Amino acid sequence: MVDVIISGGGPTGMMLASELRLHGIDVVVLEKDTEPNPAVRSLGLHSRSIEIMDQRGLLERFLAEGTAYPGVGRFAGIDRPAPADLDTAHGYILGIPQPVTDRLLTERAAELGVQIRRGAELTGVRQDDDGVTASLADGSSLRSAWLVACDGGRSIVRRLLGIGFPGDAATTEWLLGEVELTTPADEVARISDEVRRTHRGFGIGPAAGGLFRAVVPAASVAEDRAVPPTLEEFRTQLHTFAGTNLGAHSPRSLTRFTDATRLAERYRHGRVFLAGDAAHVHPPLGGQGLNLGIQDAVNLGWKLAADISGWAPAGLLDSYFTERHPVADGVLTITRAQSELLSPEPGPQAVRRLLTELMDFDDVNRLLTERVTSIGIRYDFGDGPPLLGRRLRDLPLSNGSRLYERLHEGRGLVLDGTGGLSVDGWDDRVDYVADSSPELNAPAVLLRPDGHVAWIGDDQAGLLGALPTWFGARFSTRL
Repeated sequence: MVDVIISGGGPTGMMLASELRLHGIDVVVLEKDTEPNPAVRSLGLHSRSIEIMDQRGLLERFLAEGTAYPGVGRFAGIDRPAPADLDTAHGYILGIPQPVTDRLLTERAAELGVQIRRGAELTGVRQDDDGVTASLADGSSLRSAWLVACDGGRSIVRRLLGIGFPGDAATTEWLLGEVELTTPADEVARISDEVRRTHRGFGIGPAAGGLFRAVVPAASVAEDRAVPPTLEEFRTQLHTFAGTNLGAHSPRSLTRFTDATRLAERYRHGRVFLAGDAAHVHPPLGGQGLNLGIQDAVNLGWKLAADISGWAPAGLLDSYFTERHPVADGVLTITRAQSELLSPEPGPQAVRRLLTELMDFDDVNRLLTERVTSIGIRYDFGDGPPLLGRRLRDLPLSNGSRLYERLHEGRGLVLDGTGGLSVDGWDDRVDYVADSSPELNAPAVLLRPDGHVAWIGDDQAGLLGALPTWFGARFSTRL
């Protein structure tokens, strides 16, 4: 019997597996595909996900494989400069194809000792008071204390458990392909710019290896989105919108995506959790899907590890849903809005023109930018300063190090500028740094493992009131 089974070996599953292994949890990832999926369904990481990679000591790996583009995520493709003094040390987009992200996170999970079983398709789930039994397609089964479904928008686990997935069915579909073209690159750019004047759901540009990555509206919504488009279907749609198929040939990957928008009614059923696309699907505008799943994993990982390790305070596991469900709901709203603004119809285009003007106001631009990048998230930790409940950006410390360098192990952290506080009794799960930052307007803060601020103050009594809320009872036995 293992501690946790994760169904699905995509970015959410692998990030969650690594988070659990940081706390010594025994994890098995079941992935039905025998080989990694080559389809490029995500093109990069936004600021909050870049922060997460930095917090876990992974950012250098990602920077080495990706390209940092100035600026941050644009709402509905509206070209406006990033707001001044955006609250992040990573005010850029990291362009990196999803297969590379998948590989880097899989390598990290393997380094930490995660058991990864490819070609292992989950077909059944049965749970009782003591654990969960996962049935596999080959007739075998595996027993665990907990199971987390990271198996995508068509999650078999969610369906087996009967968890409601209400929302809106797809009305629009796009085809995404990485292909070779016979048309010269400068002509491709000219054609793409021309088509995008009236069809913002169309786009094509160079990709790695001499390929081009193209997005084009489909003729209709496919009955089965799991069936990839054919090259002929892709070429036909290119011709429909561009007047030429650009000589598309030799595809590396062809896939389809839609504007379907659904959100699970709950993220937990007994000993089973949902994360990533298994919990929410939405239009891909703004590139938030993969990022949202990674952030789910970082929220859930330490909480589930705390329960398994025996120190989780009451309600900690339930806070995964109460914190992440509203975030996903907000992402569904903003991606649906962006999807509507891509329509060439007069009404949506009128709204787009008005919104473009409104984004000249810094407050509007800042709000939308923080939504797309997820750096504006504030969990409800009760009354307190505006920083309470928000994640803390990376800060330079007075000793010459950086704050995020102290978060690599996925533990809590007290950053104490007073030098007079103590985490004695919690030092098996909370680190203590007697240091300060000129950029932090607070005497001391308590950070959860996901980097969100759980307490702000300067007195030991206040800290002792906050530590049990997030890190359980004081450990009083010393050998």
